[in-house]
Amino acid sequence: MSVSGFAVDLGGTKTAAARIEDGQVAARLQKATDAGAGLDVQVGVIADLLAELGYAHGEPLGVAVTGRVDRHGDWHAINTGTLRGISAAPLGATLRAQFGARAHCANDAAAAALAEARLGAGRGAYNFAYLTVSTGVGGGLVLGGRLIDSGNGLAGHVGFAGSRLGDQRCGSGRIGTVESVAGGRAIAAAAGLHDARSVFEHGGFEPIIDRSAAAIAGLIGDLTAILGLDRVAIGGSIGLAPGYLARVLGHLQDEPALFRPEVVPAELTHDSGLIGALLIAQETA
Repeated sequence: MSVSGFAVDLGGTKTAAARIEDGQVAARLQKATDAGAGLDVQVGVIADLLAELGYAHGEPLGVAVTGRVDRHGDWHAINTGTLRGISAAPLGATLRAQFGARAHCANDAAAAALAEARLGAGRGAYNFAYLTVSTGVGGGLVLGGRLIDSGNGLAGHVGFAGSRLGDQRCGSGRIGTVESVAGGRAIAAAAGLHDARSVFEHGGFEPIIDRSAAAIAGLIGDLTAILGLDRVAIGGSIGLAPGYLARVLGHLQDEPALFRPEVVPAELTHDSGLIGALLIAQETA
């Protein structure tokens, strides 16, 4: 299928917009996300970026955002530490009003999962999961070729599943989650540093990084037990950091063979959310 149009990926730290041609990012712009801004400001940033890329009203547009997007297209910030100004915001209706009927929105990790399943590391897998390990831990599930969603928009938020290594409360409000151990915020807090990038750059924090990888390996085993996964792709700034996947694979060896699916790096890297957002828009139209 031809995947051409425009896409936006609005995350907790940056908002990226792109013109996509034949499934490839032809041009890309980004700016820092204002974590405290409300819907109008966020959509204004999207409009400015798209204008610079030459977007015209009515062209295909997919918008991927961190947080929940429910069946009505309303946007909810699950982790209020990531986006403080978003609560049941009518994102879908606002996008259609401003950009036309071919504009659609979805969760960012779900969009990335669909892109990887169709065009990247998930090709050929029947039951596939995409995990992103960055500031938090997110994911998307493509089972039997279908992206799994839910009315409340929670489907795929696998970072909020429990971990035997966790005992802290994460931004979702749950205690002892995978995200509370494996996400960038948790890694930085455990190391007493400002951000996870510093943890990887300074060295000497291998046990903290290894604990994160062990939590991700446990999550893979649990998801495989429930869903019978064939393949898992790992993305995100931490997930794709040098040596991290090898640590995950090492801990996965502690699982019985039946619970060890193929685990590979995401192929579309930081473009997966953009490409997947446009795919969802096209398949929804």
